[in-house]
Amino acid sequence: MVGEINSTSVTFFFLLGFSDHPELQVILFGTFLGIYLVTLVWNPSLIILIKIDSHLHTPMYFFLSNLSFIDICYSSTVAPKMLSDFFKEQAAISFVGCATQFFFFIGTGLTESCLLAAMAYDRYAAISNPLLYTTIMSQDLCTKMVAGAYVGGFLSSLIQATSIFQLDFCGFNLINHFFCDLPPVLALSCSDTFLSQTINFLVVVAVGGTSFLILLISYGYIVAAVLKINSVEGRYKAFNTCASHLTVVTLFYGTGFFMYLRPSSSYSLSRDKVVSVFYSVMIPMLNPLIYSLRNSEIKAALKKVMEKKRFS
Repeated sequence: MVGEINSTSVTFFFLLGFSDHPELQVILFGTFLGIYLVTLVWNPSLIILIKIDSHLHTPMYFFLSNLSFIDICYSSTVAPKMLSDFFKEQAAISFVGCATQFFFFIGTGLTESCLLAAMAYDRYAAISNPLLYTTIMSQDLCTKMVAGAYVGGFLSSLIQATSIFQLDFCGFNLINHFFCDLPPVLALSCSDTFLSQTINFLVVVAVGGTSFLILLISYGYIVAAVLKINSVEGRYKAFNTCASHLTVVTLFYGTGFFMYLRPSSSYSLSRDKVVSVFYSVMIPMLNPLIYSLRNSEIKAALKKVMEKKRFS
């Protein structure tokens, strides 16, 4: 019987996905496919635009191009498998495949949180010390910050994946989700999960919490610097340079804290699937749109590229 196996150790899982809404399967597939295609088109387009326009060769856009790359990877750890599962009677994933998906999903997510912290520091340097901005945010420092984000994100993910997938999984192998996320996988373990939950909580607090603290401190200094500007127009211009980043941070951390920094007793797997769709599929699509639609330099660069194409 699906969901129960006779062996003592689980070698594969069944993903329930959105099977509780069979009447919406076609609509959901079309919607998620459209979102993923926008993610795959707009993020690489933003990276290419930043690469070819010399006016965008600044620390801010260096971080933004890395954020776009991470968003592609972040969404791609979940979306292709989820979309292909719509056409399967029983959506299965191997134990190793589940662990791999979890590792890359959490790794890209934690890397993104570190990148957002680096971008906050970049905005602090630009607003608080505009004359020394290029000196403070040197290419060497920016490269080290991005490299640190990747190493920190994936090293933390390795610790989390190891703590979860060394647990015993026996008997029940139905994951009430559309991918191998932390809460639904832990719910299937027949081991004591207290230590694993503690390790995961500490890792999330250490990486996500530290990144969030850097964000708060950076924006504290930004607010203090902006309040020292005498003209209202100057204040508005300074705050406007942070608006896109603040929007992205609010979306990312809001859903992240809701999902991962709660006691396990408050989890509702069916309800959390809706939240998971937002942070795993929607946010990677929204991030480049938020930055593009609110950024005059990107719109100007895009306009320049379109004009060159038209005249050529």
